[in-house]
Amino acid sequence: MTASDHPSGRTTPGIAIVTGAGSGIGRASAQRLLTLGWRVALFGRREAPLRETASRWEASALIVTGDVSLEADVDRLFAAVVTQWGRVDVLFNNAGIFPPGQLIDELPVQSWKESVEINLTGAFLCARAAFAQMRRQSPQGGRIINNGSISAHAPRPQSVGYTATKHAITGLTKSLSLDGRPFDIACGQIDIGNAASEMTTGFGAGALQANGSRMAEPRMDVVDVADAVAYMAGLPLSANVLFMTVMATKMPFIGRG
Repeated sequence: MTASDHPSGRTTPGIAIVTGAGSGIGRASAQRLLTLGWRVALFGRREAPLRETASRWEASALIVTGDVSLEADVDRLFAAVVTQWGRVDVLFNNAGIFPPGQLIDELPVQSWKESVEINLTGAFLCARAAFAQMRRQSPQGGRIINNGSISAHAPRPQSVGYTATKHAITGLTKSLSLDGRPFDIACGQIDIGNAASEMTTGFGAGALQANGSRMAEPRMDVVDVADAVAYMAGLPLSANVLFMTVMATKMPFIGRG
């Protein structure tokens, strides 16, 4: 897959991996890519939700179960994709968790470790495997898209584990973008605010604000996020969206607090 394959210079659909593909943003993004003609590996802990994601596109989807925080599971994912399709063109590093809000001195160390293992170590392991494959395949190159967050810029109250990992994702994105240049590996980050998914279900009833109050927050359709991910994925490797913010227009972000 190269940009020259398409007269507009945009990349023709190739081989993508989406982590956390069993629900929410991961499911919507995987389905959007499948609709556009991509072959997509769906990765997550449970098989049934992954099969539901792929239900209309069985011929173009590969289901692999596992945990992003386990090196052996990630290696098995990439080996399965390369065995099936020969290469990896795009990784959407999407899997993550948002633990219940707690002050740092009330946060169990195990909860902190789980946030780091899934949100950060998981993204590192998948990016590491993708970088290795993209560097060595022919034609060389590919694209890594990291799911950051509005919290990579401005935290919500009582979100120390989530916020710290999402700030770290920004550092991972910048490092990969720099180190990938010699190998035609592009890396960008999509920072998402209040997409309608399981993670944001409670926001409509009231989310804790910086002044201690609770306020209902607007949400946006997760399909709009999927369209943005597909746009980033479809760019030629000569162009990159380094950071993109996609958010519910009226949610508190600019001026948060």
